[in-house]
Amino acid sequence: MKKLLLSSIAFVFLLTSCGSKTKGELVGAQGKKWYPEKPYGMELIPRGAFIMGKSEEDQAKTLNAPTKTVTVRSFYMDDTEITNSEYRQFVEWVQDSVIRTRLAILADELGLSAEDGGIGDYAYKDTDTTDMSAYQKYMADNYMDFDNRPLSRDEELILDVNDYPDEYYVEVMDSLYIPEEESYNGQRTIDVTKLKYKYNWMDIEAAARSQSGSRKDFIRKEELEIYPDTTVWIRDFEYSYNEPMHNDYFWHDAYSDYPVVGVNWKQAQAFCNWRTKFKNDDQKSRGKQFVNKFRLPTEAEWEYAARGGIEGGTYPWGGPYVISDTGCFMANFKPQRGDYAADAALYTVEAKSYEPNDFNLYNMAGNVSEWTNSSYDPSSYDYVSTMNPNGGDGANSRKVIRGGSWKDVAYFLQVSTRDYEYADSARSYVGFRTVQDYMGEEDSTNGNGL
Repeated sequence: MKKLLLSSIAFVFLLTSCGSKTKGELVGAQGKKWYPEKPYGMELIPRGAFIMGKSEEDQAKTLNAPTKTVTVRSFYMDDTEITNSEYRQFVEWVQDSVIRTRLAILADELGLSAEDGGIGDYAYKDTDTTDMSAYQKYMADNYMDFDNRPLSRDEELILDVNDYPDEYYVEVMDSLYIPEEESYNGQRTIDVTKLKYKYNWMDIEAAARSQSGSRKDFIRKEELEIYPDTTVWIRDFEYSYNEPMHNDYFWHDAYSDYPVVGVNWKQAQAFCNWRTKFKNDDQKSRGKQFVNKFRLPTEAEWEYAARGGIEGGTYPWGGPYVISDTGCFMANFKPQRGDYAADAALYTVEAKSYEPNDFNLYNMAGNVSEWTNSSYDPSSYDYVSTMNPNGGDGANSRKVIRGGSWKDVAYFLQVSTRDYEYADSARSYVGFRTVQDYMGEEDSTNGNGL
């Protein structure tokens, strides 16, 4: 019997070998074919070398940007700053998840499922094991907790108080709104401090440089409030009336296409993580490979993109002037002492205002300053690499911002000017845009990746 079994195994192996498409040749492991897509709303910035730093007199005498030839790899960059509308999509997703999580937890505590109706319609998906695979059941029994159990997103959330299905649903929703004593004019809104986003990430640089430690030692857990700080419009300017901006700027549709502000560096990083997850959840549902992560640009990437391929330019349009041949200002900034409106704007303007640079990027100078991934060190140009330079330092809370803003003078609009804010600071004049590493693009002639 044993000989017969061994003979059968050998025969099967022989058939498998004979039927192999490789014919015994080294052809490489065959994975899924990669058909990359150009990310929505982004422009491809081709790899290249450029002279980074001040190529003209540093009028502020900061001496923190000596010239240095560096090379950056290809990447995609948002053609505009992240807008209020785009950031609201993030906020609404988090709000949706927070509500569903609280509903699912209470349903779990009450032992309710979809069969019971009411709040049971929002129970965790793993409460029904009927259609679960052996792997899903094993994972649910051994690794699932409240933070990573699958939420049910099939049922629409009910936001009209008159349509709440049962008292348990009322209890959950009531816990998310501001207390009655804090509401006025009949408006009782969601308590935005409860809109928290949780995510994990791995500190690859720390892990690579470490001489010891296991993988888990370099996994960082983040949990933070993600709603923009709208009070920046008041706090940034004392003895100034900016209450309308505080009240309306982020949520009103009139400002949907304006750049989001009041977002600190950590919140911008959380947005990048969410955008990656949001895209890859869709990729997974369609059986496609994951895309690489969205992130903040390095300081070098930002300057290279801002220059738009113009060697030695002072501004994204070249320069050295901030006024065009027709007498129009080229960006949104503070052109004269006390006169913010000379450039036809007082605060921010829509993200697609003014002419884009030669990489088709809008407002790389003015409108809002932009967070980068790099930490600020006035002497970093002396020691960073000439290949994809980045002064990243987790212990340094000063993060580089670039581009100048609506409240800055022309000096800060220069592509080489460096400035910084603290990572936990939110400002009415600081926003951000994201980038994604280039991994090839689709060839429209034959459908193959280049």
